[in-house]
Amino acid sequence: MHYKTLGRSALQVSPLCFGGNVFGWTADEPTSFALLDAWVAAGFNFIDTADVYSRWVPGHTGGESETVIGKWLKRSGKRSQVVLATKVGSDMGQGRVDLSPVYIRKAVEDSLRRLQVDCIDLYQSHRDDEATPQEETLEAYAQLIKAGKVRAIGASNFTAPRLAQSLEISRKHGLPRYESLQPLYNLHDRAEFEQDLRQLCLDQDVGVINFYSLAAGFLTGKYRTAADAAKSPRGKTTVGKYLNPRGLRILAALDEVAAGTGSTPARVAVAWVMAQPGITSPIASATSLQQLAELTAAAQLTLDAKALARLDQASAPD
Repeated sequence: MHYKTLGRSALQVSPLCFGGNVFGWTADEPTSFALLDAWVAAGFNFIDTADVYSRWVPGHTGGESETVIGKWLKRSGKRSQVVLATKVGSDMGQGRVDLSPVYIRKAVEDSLRRLQVDCIDLYQSHRDDEATPQEETLEAYAQLIKAGKVRAIGASNFTAPRLAQSLEISRKHGLPRYESLQPLYNLHDRAEFEQDLRQLCLDQDVGVINFYSLAAGFLTGKYRTAADAAKSPRGKTTVGKYLNPRGLRILAALDEVAAGTGSTPARVAVAWVMAQPGITSPIASATSLQQLAELTAAAQLTLDAKALARLDQASAPD
């Protein structure tokens, strides 16, 4: 397994990252444990979650995913084999996005307790909090790093101007900088990242760990009609927006490339993201060992120039 350096940090991460939003939601605890065991056994080390996962589920309060991961870490003894990333700032009951120092200091302790660890490898601002000066947020992270509770920091869902501003503040004041960005990016959702964010990340050596690499499962090809989408929780809530002429055109191209490579649409979709400039470790989820095998196989798939061009053409924004 070839690991990559995340930004300018000391973190070495596998070329794919397991998205932990499913843990304690669409993957129960025993299934989650089996998936995590298989992920590490296959040579991957990067796991991403957030304190807010899965607060959107009726009866959940947030922290469910971190709790499952923490139980697995304690049972397996594999803490040294993983790079653990989580996020802070989404609404956990405080009523707003919150990256204030007071909130961060409380939230990190809650995450550490649920994860049952002493240190979080990558602590990420889940969403931009425009009400809190970025200097204050970065100073709070500096204190956590100095205390040994966090190794590096990252940003998620930031615009290019706000990320650039943050990087300049870090440089000017000698504060820790965001070593990674977690944007929405996949074959269907291309425009936002490619317009401004990609070049900024390349210029500033910011690692990119994009989420929704499989567009909530749409790019696996299992959702081709509204009836297909109605069969699963994620399909009902997310996939509908992809069921349009462009989305179906992308699926047709994935089918074509998959047939030509003896692969599957899911593997091809992930391999395409991995081949894009600036991408460090795409995030993708699995809720079964069969789905996880698709992800691990995707890491072994290299698409040639013709296949990449076919996918680029089919997925070009309208």
